[in-house]
Amino acid sequence: MKFSILLEMVFDLLAKRKVTATYFAEKFELSVRTVYRYIDDLTLAGVPIQVLRGRDGGICISDSYKLPKGFMTKEEYESAIEALQMMYAQLPEERFLDAKRKLSAQVKAETRDFSLSADIGSILVDGGTWGDSGIFADKLRLFEECIKEKIAIDVEYQSRDGNRTQRRVEPHVLVCKQNVWYLYAFCHKQRAFRLFRVGRIVSVLKTEEHFVKRAFTRDDIPLYFQAMDTELIDVRLQIAEKAFADAQDWLGTENLRQVNKKWYADVSLPNDDTLVRKILGMGTDVRVLSPISLREKIKQYASAIAENYQA
Repeated sequence: MKFSILLEMVFDLLAKRKVTATYFAEKFELSVRTVYRYIDDLTLAGVPIQVLRGRDGGICISDSYKLPKGFMTKEEYESAIEALQMMYAQLPEERFLDAKRKLSAQVKAETRDFSLSADIGSILVDGGTWGDSGIFADKLRLFEECIKEKIAIDVEYQSRDGNRTQRRVEPHVLVCKQNVWYLYAFCHKQRAFRLFRVGRIVSVLKTEEHFVKRAFTRDDIPLYFQAMDTELIDVRLQIAEKAFADAQDWLGTENLRQVNKKWYADVSLPNDDTLVRKILGMGTDVRVLSPISLREKIKQYASAIAENYQA
């Protein structure tokens, strides 16, 4: 019973731009408290639902969300799309067209061999990862669409410490830095441009607000880690021959040099846990020569990992 209600709630959210807790409570004869508990269950299951507070608040599902691959057969999708078209013919409400568009996009996504997040031109970018289910690439495509059409979006953003905030932003450009995707957007809350990590954007809602693109240059985008409040340290690495290709992908060929048949890199890198995890991920093929502080940090992490497997 509960599963069928949760499923129907998802379909309602896909079909409507916004739903109130009272609507769900009346429809399923539940208390408002139970409705929010069910919403929490859906969120824990990975459905990107956003709860908007205030007079014009409500419950929304991210515009980038699609049903899991294989959720329905092609024939079932076609039947559902046809039914929505018939419903729209009898009652021409935008919500039926929205649901039809989302289901149609779902079918197209499941029949593609791979997902591209950019048009084919001088540069081709595949926004997905190896074995990607398409969810991340779908989010990139949505941002790309809003950038082109100059549509403001409401995002729920999770900071490094786990806190979530809701913001309205004007997306201007997607940035890929060291294999991490960012959205460079003008934030209404901060009244300034900000870089948002795409992976930390929990949900995205397209608004009906269009914006005029603001002037900016490439130098305005804080691509250097100093601008993102992350300290840089000078690092010297010794790299094994078998890790050379991985080091090229990570650091760039221009930062690698060979001395006495051994590879070295002298680079400035962000002094944070991400750097430690990256080095540990390359195992014994990469050795930190300096600074001493980074060597000690690597040792501590390695010891903690070893202790985790003692039991």
